[in-house]
Amino acid sequence: MDDDVTHVTRTHFNAADIGALAHLYRAEIYRSTVWRTRLDATTNWAVVTTGIALSLTFSSASASPLPLVLVGLLVAVFLYIEARRYRFFDFWRIRAHILEVHFFGPILLGQGARADNGWNEILHHDYRHPNLHITFVEAAGRRLRRNYGWIFGIQVVAYAGKLLIHPEPITTLAEVWERAMIGPVPGQIVILAGVIFHATWITVAITTYRSRRGADRERPPRPARDRLLELARGSG
Repeated sequence: MDDDVTHVTRTHFNAADIGALAHLYRAEIYRSTVWRTRLDATTNWAVVTTGIALSLTFSSASASPLPLVLVGLLVAVFLYIEARRYRFFDFWRIRAHILEVHFFGPILLGQGARADNGWNEILHHDYRHPNLHITFVEAAGRRLRRNYGWIFGIQVVAYAGKLLIHPEPITTLAEVWERAMIGPVPGQIVILAGVIFHATWITVAITTYRSRRGADRERPPRPARDRLLELARGSG
């Protein structure tokens, strides 16, 4: 008898296969949920530390804008951590999405569990040779557009407000440099470093907007009727 393993390709699943895939789907959803929670944690850290910095900066007329400068660097560290976490969240989410579209989708349409388009082979290969599907820079760009861009924007507005109007509105440009000065570092250097810092994250957010997944995909128009919502309300 030949010892070679013969690979048989099936285009259907039996009841045991469907049950196993259902459990696999639950596992992938659980993994993506865990990493989604970790993303929320770092975002919460960024929001809380920004709030503390704002409180310290505007606590008194003599308060320094230095807390806003330091918290900007701290939030950048949180962004670095969250971008790494997002890569893993995206990894588990894609697997769950494949099962939703190519396994559960045909079942919902009454076609039964199908594998004629080869999705199961592709997913099997990904389990054998796992690979993250998004780069670190792309992940950072996504988090910037969704969350961190707003946080950095609030910091910029607050810092500008501190320099220009708190505790009193400025009357000369020299006052701006004086208020921005940090110890022996001239105010011009501090503001230049801030411009470079914020220009960097803006560049990352813009350049990664059309990168890789979804870059050429047409967004469907919003339907006049939300049929799913009507169905949930019992009026469909």
